[in-house]
Amino acid sequence: MNRELETLIMSAVDLPPIPMVATKVIEMIEEEDVTVEKLAQAVSSDPAVAARILKLSNSAYYGCQRQINTLSAAIMLLGFNTLKSLVVATSLKQINKRFGLTEKMLWEHSVGAALAAREIATTVRIVNPEAAFLAGLFHDIGKTIMNDKDPKAFQGVMMRCYNEGLPFEEVEGSVYSFSHADVGALVIRKWNFPEALYTAVLNHHRVGAVDLPDQYELFLTAITSMANGFCRKLGIGERDPNDGLDLAATPAAQLLGYTADRVETALAAFTETFENNKSFFLND
Repeated sequence: MNRELETLIMSAVDLPPIPMVATKVIEMIEEEDVTVEKLAQAVSSDPAVAARILKLSNSAYYGCQRQINTLSAAIMLLGFNTLKSLVVATSLKQINKRFGLTEKMLWEHSVGAALAAREIATTVRIVNPEAAFLAGLFHDIGKTIMNDKDPKAFQGVMMRCYNEGLPFEEVEGSVYSFSHADVGALVIRKWNFPEALYTAVLNHHRVGAVDLPDQYELFLTAITSMANGFCRKLGIGERDPNDGLDLAATPAAQLLGYTADRVETALAAFTETFENNKSFFLND
């Protein structure tokens, strides 16, 4: 492993990456005797996470048709897999050492990609939508880690991208000996998330350029890449929309069967979904 990257990852695990409540919920969901009551008790140990779960369970995004007032009722409505993804999403925001404009944009982009990936997966019906949600949420976690480790270097990259109109990956490669995808994938592995999530984060910029023989991992990676493209196209977590981005021409779109017309329809639907529900995820 690249020594500089190894040092970065080892220091990254000293950050408060995912609060104990998320780790506990993830572990409990894998247990055969887990109950709604046990999960509710675990979530309630972190009042901030519990409050956000209740807020999200009352949103139209998760199909709520009545007022949800207890964690047990929220968990029954959401289901265990959705609970897991929401606990992780609620907790992940806390890994930032600071939360200025750069961090706000990174978080908005991550949330947007998570919502887009879930929506794409629901349509494609090959990948579990909650796995897709997590892949979208985590796809740029490497950028957050790099920004926390050395904000001056990272924000220098961001400024060159904006001022010179260069792709992030190009400027990143001129400054670092590794990519944000490399960092993110190793962090995912350090946190003991599934290998498919590691693969999707590592390769979300390389769909079509690397051989992924596992079909589930291949499609999860393509969905993650497509979700990232949705956000870039619409300017979610970006300085400006990328109007010239031809999503239908990307390897991810072709693998998933997205024609130009289908892309336009999906973008319109996602725009509405994001605008109607972003406050539940972005606002405290």
